[in-house]
Amino acid sequence: MIKLIVGLGNPGREYENTRHNVGWMVLDHLAEELGIDFSKEKFKGKIAELRADDRKIFLLKPLTYMNLSGESVEEIARFYKIKPEEILVIYDDLDLPLGKLRLRLKGSSGGHRGVASVEQHLRSRNFPRLRVGIGRPERKEEVVNYVLSPFRKEEIETLKEAIEKAVNCLKEILQKGEIDNKIMSKCN
Repeated sequence: MIKLIVGLGNPGREYENTRHNVGWMVLDHLAEELGIDFSKEKFKGKIAELRADDRKIFLLKPLTYMNLSGESVEEIARFYKIKPEEILVIYDDLDLPLGKLRLRLKGSSGGHRGVASVEQHLRSRNFPRLRVGIGRPERKEEVVNYVLSPFRKEEIETLKEAIEKAVNCLKEILQKGEIDNKIMSKCN
């Protein structure tokens, strides 16, 4: 059962529409569609709560900055006794083409420092993850600037479609309560 959905990103206006904030963008869109908001600040993050049947599910946007995201995830998980396999983490992925999604039940950080922080603080890699492709810059040395840059005008439509598809996947997961092979093949 999924009890916590985390969107990775960075706080502050300067990061709002950057590639590194795709996780936040997906959660914001989900919350808007479900008619809920991130009204609470707790556990070093912004939290929204929803009910699916008789289950309470939390949405979390860590406010710790990307590389320390695990601090926020660990705090809420410990407080509510949520196991790693009950936490779905959404984040940007350089290794996927812009707009592609990959839903997996577990994996490695793939060099993503936000995910590495979550793995470190949960002491586990066994948590589901939804990766949203942002593509890769042409030159390797541009990676930091690239992930912290806004999407280009010609990329916006592809981004919107990816966010919409991610939200539809999340709604199915919320309805079912878990991630099965059918949902995984539909989302990928």
